[in-house]
Formats: sequence, C-alpha cells, structure tokens
Amino acid sequence: MLHLLGIRHHGAGSARSLLMALHEIKPTAIVIEAPSEGEALLPFITDPEMIPPVALLFYDTEALEEAVFYPFAEFSPEWQAIQYALKNNIAVHFMDLPQTHQIAINKAHALVAAEALRAQAEEPAETLTPETTTASEATDIIEVPAVSHYPLDPLDLLAEAAGFQDGERWWEYMVEQRSDMSSLALFKGIEEAMTALREELGDTLHPDEKRQQREILREAWMRKTLRQVIKAGHENIAVVCGAWHVPALAKEVAAKADDAVLKGLPKAKVQATWVPWNYERLTYASGYGAGVHAPGWYQHLWESHTSPELRAHNISTRWLAKVAQQLRNGAGLDAPTASVIDSIRLAEALAALREKPLPDLEELNDAALAGLCFGNDAPLMLIHDKLMINNRLGSVPSTAPTVPLQQDLLRLQKKLRLKAEASEKDIELDLRKDNDLAKSQLLHRLRLLKIEWGILYGSGSAKGTFKESWRIQWQPEFAIRLVEVSIWGGTVVEASSRYICDALEKAPNLSTISQLLDDVLLAELPQAIQVAMRCLEEKTALAHDVAELMEALPALANILRYGTVRRFKTTAIEHVVATLITRICIGLPNACSALDDDAAEAMYQHLTQTNNAINLLQNAGHTSDWQKTLQRLVQQIGLHGLVGGGCCRLLANAHVIDSDAVATALSLALSSANEPAYSGAWIGGFLQGSGAVLLHDDELLQLLDRWLVELTEDTFVHLLPLLRRTFSGFSQTERLRIGERAAQGYQQTTTSVAVINNDFNAENANKVLPLLAKMLGLIYPLVS
Repeated sequence: MLHLLGIRHHGAGSARSLLMALHEIKPTAIVIEAPSEGEALLPFITDPEMIPPVALLFYDTEALEEAVFYPFAEFSPEWQAIQYALKNNIAVHFMDLPQTHQIAINKAHALVAAEALRAQAEEPAETLTPETTTASEATDIIEVPAVSHYPLDPLDLLAEAAGFQDGERWWEYMVEQRSDMSSLALFKGIEEAMTALREELGDTLHPDEKRQQREILREAWMRKTLRQVIKAGHENIAVVCGAWHVPALAKEVAAKADDAVLKGLPKAKVQATWVPWNYERLTYASGYGAGVHAPGWYQHLWESHTSPELRAHNISTRWLAKVAQQLRNGAGLDAPTASVIDSIRLAEALAALREKPLPDLEELNDAALAGLCFGNDAPLMLIHDKLMINNRLGSVPSTAPTVPLQQDLLRLQKKLRLKAEASEKDIELDLRKDNDLAKSQLLHRLRLLKIEWGILYGSGSAKGTFKESWRIQWQPEFAIRLVEVSIWGGTVVEASSRYICDALEKAPNLSTISQLLDDVLLAELPQAIQVAMRCLEEKTALAHDVAELMEALPALANILRYGTVRRFKTTAIEHVVATLITRICIGLPNACSALDDDAAEAMYQHLTQTNNAINLLQNAGHTSDWQKTLQRLVQQIGLHGLVGGGCCRLLANAHVIDSDAVATALSLALSSANEPAYSGAWIGGFLQGSGAVLLHDDELLQLLDRWLVELTEDTFVHLLPLLRRTFSGFSQTERLRIGERAAQGYQQTTTSVAVINNDFNAENANKVLPLLAKMLGLIYPLVS
C-alpha cells in the first residue's frame, strides 16, 4: 500500500507530522523525492561528524559550472524520514529524476538559447522564422505533451479562497501549526486539496514551459521508481514528496506512457557528494526556490517540539527570551523581564485577534517591536540576522567523497585552527608568529584560486606591516570552486602555484605581472615566485611604454616593503625596480609632450602613484633621480598645465623648491600671456587633492585670488567646472578656512581704504578713480 505524505520542503510542522505518520504506518520502505544518485551517500548520514544543515552536491565532471545542491536542515521532513529509516533498518529509496538527466537537459536548453542568440546576431531579423531556427532539433530529446500555463503560485488560489494573503501563510496556518487532527488525516486532507487544485489548473505548476516539461519528466520518473519498489516486494510504502506531486503519484498512469515520455533522455557524467550548508542559503532571499523566510525560527520550533526538557516551556516564551538576550548582548539595549512578559501577553492577544491557534513569527515580531524595541524597528534587523536566520553552518564527515584538494584544505583548517563558519568573523594576524603567518598564507593562496574565504581589509590597529586584519566567512559554493580548481593540483600549495603560474605566463602587460607577483609573495609560493620574476624581467626588457612602466612600479615597491616581513629576499626585485625607475626618468619628458586633456589626467595619476612608490622605497638615489626629472618637466615647454602644476606640487611637498619658487611658478602659470584654460589646468594639477598650501602661504592665496578677480565673465563661466572640481577635492575644513582667510583679507583692505579716506578729499578722488580703473583694466567701483 502506498501512503502519500505531501510535505513542504524545510517545514518544521511537516517534519513533526511526518514522524508521527511514520510511527503509525510502520513502513517497510520509505521513498523520498530526491535524485536517485544520492542513495549511495545515505550511509554517511549516521556518521557523528554529519551535522545539518548539509546539502547533496551533484556536478557535471565535464562542465563543473553545471552543479545542483539539494539542502537538508535538521527540521527538513526528508531529513527526518531518512533518519527514521536508518535507525529502524528500513529501506530508503530516492525517486526523483536523476541529475545525470536533469543536468544534461539544462545543458541542451542552454545550447538552444545560445544558438538562437547567435542566429539572431548573424541574420537580419526579417529572415528569422520558426522554420529556420535549430532550436527544435536540440529539444527533440525532451519532447513532452503540450501544457497550459498559470502565472501564479497554485497555493495562492487556496489562500485566496480561505481569506489569506498568500499561499505561504495559508500553508503555515493549515498545515505547519495544525494540531487538532491526526497526522494521517492531515496528509489525506493535503492530498484532497492538491488533487482539486491540479484538476482546476490542469497539472500546471510553472508558467515557464521548460520548467513545466521538467516537472512532467520528474513525475514520470517518480512513478517508475514506485513501480520498481513495489515490484521488489515492499507492500507498506511511505512516499515523502512535495505536496504538489501527490496527485500525480496517486493517479493511475500506464507504465508504457511514462516510459515513452522518458525515452531517449540525454545523459551527463555526474558525481555526487555531501557539502556543508548554512541557513542563509535556505532562505527565499538567497534565490532558493524551496526556501523559507526564517530558518532560525523553524529550528526553534523543531527543538521545542522534539526536546523533552523543552516541551513544558511555551514556544513564545522561549523565543522572546532569546530576543531579549540578543538585544542586551548584541545591541546593548535594555530588555527587562517585565517587558518580556508584556510582549508574551501581547503576542498571545494578537494571535487570538487574528484567529490563530498559537502566536507565530508575525505576532512575535509585532510584540517584540512594541514591548522590547519601543517601536524602533532598527533592533529588529539584529534579531532577523542572529535569530530568524541564525546562520549556522553544518559539517560533513571527513570520509565523505571529496577531491584531494578539499581534503588538504580540511587538514590545513584543522591544523591551523581556522574553522570554516557561516557567520562573518574578524581576525587579526601577527605575521611575526609562525601560526599566524601560515594562516595568512593559506588565505592568500585561496584568494589566488578565486576562493574568497577571507577579505583583507587593513593592517589592524598596529602601525607597520606586521599585522593583517581579515574578515572571513565560508560560503557553500566554495565546494564547487574547489572541485573546479582541483585540476591544478591535489594540495592548496600545488593548485595555487600552478594556477597562478599559468596566469603569469598569459599576463598581457607588466602591471598585471607586478600585481600578481605581489599576490604570489603574500601567498609565499616559491615556484610561482621564480616564474613571476622571469616573466617580470622579460616584460620589463620589452616594454617601451612609460605609462606601463609607471603602472608596474607601485606594486613592486609594495613588495619591497613586505619583503622582510614575509622572509623573502628582495635582491632580484630591487634590480628590476632600479631598472624601471631609470627607464621612467629617461622616457618621462618625451611621454609628457603633446598630451590632450584625457591623456594629461591619466599621466597625472601615474605621476602621483610613481611619486608615492618612490617615497615608499626611501632610496636616496631613486629619489634624487625622480626629483630631477620632475624639475625638468616643470621647465619643459609645451607641457600640459595639469601635469606642470602637479609636478610643481610634488616638488613643493618634498621641499625641493621653496615658497618663493612656488610663487614664481604660480605667477608665471597665471600670467595673462597664457590661455585661461592652461592656467586653470595648472591650478587643478597644483591643488588637486589638498588646499593646505593655500592656508600657509598668503602670497599664493593672493595670487590666485587676483587671477580669479581679473577673469572675464565668459572665461570664468568656462573655467568654473574645472575650478569647482579642484576645490571639491579639499576637505570641508580646508574649504572653510580658505574662505575665512579670503574674507579676512578683504575686510583688511576695506579698513585700510577707510583710514586713508580720512586723509584726503573723497569727492576729488572719485573723479579720478573711473579713469584710473579703466587704464588698469579694472571694474569700477573698486569698493561697493
């Protein structure tokens, strides 16, 4: 006899009712909706190291990007059915369409879509017709009966008829919280509801035709599997599947009909294994179609229903106690016991008003908002992340099938005591300690393999380069990436070395190599360092573009700074850096000639970065050569104003030229003999990023002020965007102080004029001033 138990994936109430039904049925076999390749991995579930949430991973060995996860939480009905079967020595079978076919079908659909796009791009739109496309040829392998479409979630119709907002709320109320009927009666009611719904909609679940076709194939395979289980001699069979599939499995369909639908399915080479999962990936927000809104809440419900020591405690009381504790510890808010009691009473009252048997998460959130958060919804975000999601990470047995690379990573994690966790964690490493240095090397090596377990965000609170601050968070999809990069080697060191060596050989320019070398040194990969140095020397010898040489220098200077900390001898790099600086100094004047505005902006950035890199090196010879080159540029005829002003500022900051020389350069740049656009660009280069020089030199401020006053209206409007961009780079304090200095200077001038006005005849002076102003090219009146 078949007992069709329709559940919602990851429903705690469904799991509870399912266990009760299994105890009543006492089945000889349990058949579960999951890909059949997963059956071979079921024995690992009894391993003590297997702690949910976990997921079955199926991946195509020839196209690793084609991968599918089937997650399980402790409160997942399927997981509890498997546990029940293994504990009671009951046969377990998976009945879903094998992933060897599903992945192959997905690849066929992707190929069809790619061909259609290619044809559309190559041929005129009017020549494209259904007869000329090759899509039909590629989909012959998955022909299924035509179906109609319905655009809504089918459960929404039942919810609408019952007065609920959506199907999720309806299922929560009618199934997950149901306690007034036996479990078998509950599942019989689910079957009747789904049967009526499918009769109304015509078996259509998905509006997407391809997804609907896949559902038809899946249900045909499920019926085929059930026939095989019955044929094997099992008479009392419990079938655990999504509620929507129950009517399709109850319906009498001839075996020949299902075989005809399944005939000729394509195949892919698929491997399966267990991988850790986390609760964040069980949510709808993660894009998981069968996800739930609050996995942490469902975990709380499951623990409350299954733990004998917790059954006596009210679910609402325990939850709001957790909320109060989190508000105290995580947000530093007052959450007294009296407020918790008030919140519990409010939640129960809300549930009664809304005609619910018990408060659910909606009522508890409303009660917490009013009673514990005082109407401020900001603390609820903390509750959402820490309790409702409760981003725990599962673990799988070390004996589970994995690639050698993953086994090596597990060994290193255990050795270095660097546990993979789903929640973000900040760690600070002292590179002078061997264990911390090894952790840093591991994180850097994984980053080379595009496994961003750790994000380097600073050097900590300590000065110098002996500290590294990391934010680490393990993501389940890293398991796929480990499989992808396992072709490069069986250990982290081997795989990262070979992977980055290949990238170095294919690097298009010198700056890319220098950046990769920086990454290689941080990861401490001796083999890759040798390849990087060879590629660096070869590219340096062949590079003729000064801009490319300047792009490469900052990363190499950074390497020299880290060399002693990383215990790496930098002699070879010092030679390359010296060569780069020499070639930059020789070729820079010529590279800076005849630049347009865009090229000048790019060159200005290169000059600034190169100057910072040379300052970082603290080598007197390099610094001297660089500063002499900047002095040549300042005097170069035809130099773009932005570059000229920038070079002058760099020399002034280094105290190579004094304030008098700076004033002379600024006076020449602002001369009326120059085009206003040149003068504006020179000012932009000189002042870009900081206006501190104007705060400490009255002469420069007056020169700039006088030049601005003398601009004609049209010229001023033309230069205004450039000037605004320049001054926008100043800090707010700098802008405020410059404005105050300008205002004070104007007030002093008017005061002087007022004093002088007491010593001469103002009426006679006013007769002369208009003519004098005209002669000087000034605007009269001078003082309004």
